[in-house]
Amino acid sequence: MTVTAKGQVTIPRNVRETLGITPETDIDFIEDNGRFYIAKADGPKKFRKLRGIAAANMSTDEIMSLTREP
Repeated sequence: MTVTAKGQVTIPRNVRETLGITPETDIDFIEDNGRFYIAKADGPKKFRKLRGIAAANMSTDEIMSLTREP
């Protein structure tokens, strides 16, 4: 496997299938005595869909209302 100029690698299909990794899946890199492992991250990133939608001119209450369920 070769790392691209952007630091990317392709995870082999059998590894993706074994770990249940699909597009948009978050993964963690775990270090243990100089070895690194990949693992499917625990649970969805709750606030990912909200990233970048708050504007600087919004009040704290307006921003907080974006994180609350309707």
